Amino acid sequence: MEVYDVFKDLAIIIISAKFLAIVARKLKMPQVAGEIIAGLIIGPSVLGLVEQTDFLLQMAEIGVILLMFSAGLETNLRDLMKTGFKALLIACAGVFIPLVGGTLLYMAFYGFSSIGSDAFFKAVFIGCIMTATSVGITVQALREMGRLKGTVGTTILSAAIIDDIIGIIVLTFVIAFKDPDVKPLNIVGQTALFFVFAFVVGIIAYRIFKVVDNRYPHTRRIPIAGLALCFAMAYIAEEYFGIADITGAFVAGIILCSIRDSEYIAEKMDINSYMLFGPVFFASIGLKTNIDSLDGTILLFAAAFVVVALVTKIVGCGLMAKLCRFKNNEALKIGVGMMTRGEVALIVAQKGLSVGLMTPVYFTAVILLIIVSSIATPIILKVLYKNTPENE
Repeated sequence: MEVYDVFKDLAIIIISAKFLAIVARKLKMPQVAGEIIAGLIIGPSVLGLVEQTDFLLQMAEIGVILLMFSAGLETNLRDLMKTGFKALLIACAGVFIPLVGGTLLYMAFYGFSSIGSDAFFKAVFIGCIMTATSVGITVQALREMGRLKGTVGTTILSAAIIDDIIGIIVLTFVIAFKDPDVKPLNIVGQTALFFVFAFVVGIIAYRIFKVVDNRYPHTRRIPIAGLALCFAMAYIAEEYFGIADITGAFVAGIILCSIRDSEYIAEKMDINSYMLFGPVFFASIGLKTNIDSLDGTILLFAAAFVVVALVTKIVGCGLMAKLCRFKNNEALKIGVGMMTRGEVALIVAQKGLSVGLMTPVYFTAVILLIIVSSIATPIILKVLYKNTPENE
């Protein structure tokens, strides 16, 4: 490959991804779905205009790091504190039930295997993909209806944030357990040490950023330093603690989410992500998706995957909300609000592909889940909120 061919590839990716993202938005679908489909069309499976290269893989990795950093920056710790223990319980149920459901679904299709085997971890990983809840899609749907500030809306938002944190931790454990030489206690110890390290570094970094932010508000040095912290935490997490790099990036965002200029940092990160790294990441999903291997079994699995992913979220979160003394209608709203999947599900799937826990053909199921859940959730929530007072 000629060194300058990468410019051609990037031009094709950016133009096609953004064009189909606009088309997706016009059709009331998530824009990421359009970018993924763009990668599928320009990739080896259809037109063959762009092939996956090491450079594009590295660009995509930066893209996923920036996405997780932005997710951390957009976390509202005050909202988390408002709903507190109830949101935590709902989030735990929203992770556990889909995790079990996804694992059993994979085993039902491909056979039950012994705990600790490679097939077992592949099954658990399918469950991991189902654990993610898209905070962005949920927030947008509630904001458009003016329901974000109500008790149910705040609970959904807080639970969705906690849900993703727990899901990322579960992903870290599954990836670590896949290595037969790794001991369970070592994984627990490394994970605990990382979060202790992150807590200490977080306090120091937060105080430094707060001082700089007060002295030099709204200056470009703040997002630049924030980006450096993001990359540093991603590297340290992966290299020294054996934790997924996306966890480190997410934690970096959490550290900075409460400083005054957190939105300014997120805005600058969004420019990089929106213009270049985001399209490359989502298009790379399409480039890796292998439709040549699609058969009746895979298509049936994809349909079952969507159904199980949606139902387990509603059941898990809804039942726990009911146990937390929410009314029946409120519990159903929480369950439905938690069933959307988006970027985090793709990030988890991408990570599984890179470590050999998943093959590209299963991206079809993930993409289908994102599209169906993103379209169905706002519609169902609108129906459920039809006769509900404004402040609820």
